[in-house]
Amino acid sequence: MILVTGATGVIGRPLVELLVQAKARVRAVTRAGAPTPDAPAAGAPAPVEVVTGDPSRPETLAPHLHGVTALFLHPRAAGDAAADLVALAAEHGVRRVVALAAANIDEPLDHQPSRLRGDRNKEAEEAAVTSGLEWVSLRPSSFAVNALTGWAAQIRAGDVVRGPYAGFRETPIDERDVAAVAAHALLADDVLRQRIHLTGPQALTHAEMVETIGRVIGRPLSYVEVPPEAAVQGWVARGIPEPFVTALMARYARDLGRPPRVSEEVARILGRPAYGFASWAEEHAAEFTRTM
Repeated sequence: MILVTGATGVIGRPLVELLVQAKARVRAVTRAGAPTPDAPAAGAPAPVEVVTGDPSRPETLAPHLHGVTALFLHPRAAGDAAADLVALAAEHGVRRVVALAAANIDEPLDHQPSRLRGDRNKEAEEAAVTSGLEWVSLRPSSFAVNALTGWAAQIRAGDVVRGPYAGFRETPIDERDVAAVAAHALLADDVLRQRIHLTGPQALTHAEMVETIGRVIGRPLSYVEVPPEAAVQGWVARGIPEPFVTALMARYARDLGRPPRVSEEVARILGRPAYGFASWAEEHAAEFTRTM
């Protein structure tokens, strides 16, 4: 039995589906009132067992750890309780923990904007590595889905995306690849005790990413750079917390002109190339064009 925390998120959902396809028994954790994972595809051997609990309060998961052999540890779901959750899992006989962390985990904590959204990547990795259990830590780069948060509303409204730092380079990774590597780490033994740096197959500037979306949806999109201060105001007006946006702008400023590392780990582990950003955009094309 595999217990998946963060099961309703952008990594958890495809991870649950992949584990079911691999005929694994899956117990998916949701908080009270959260939407449950989609039902398995037709022909799946058994439904996912959905349980209610809060990984940031490990005691609420104690009844659901019976029979569990592996744990997927989500850094936002567990928060500051990651070490306590892993310790409790070990007490209940869990043998393996796969932690989701981030590519920038070794940078100073105040250089990691996602901490301001609740991610505790450093804590999740440390909980796994020091647990005494079999462990794997996944260190993905920025998720491709961030393009939806940052640009989808503007693209639905017109052909110009206004944002900061047009030349900033990312290595956006398709969430399906992160989920596939996580599934492999939970089921196979060849990546144990590894901190795995995961990226998409190429580095793209913000402008190149927007142009790619335009090619996919059949519209000539352009990226117009605006001052960081204007970008902060716009994002905050859309409901994104100002401390996070300010930290993100600081990251862009620090790393502008610094070429990001492109990893081959997805291909090494899965035996196929990582999905490119254009492939991701094709999967999400409707979200950039539909009327909201």
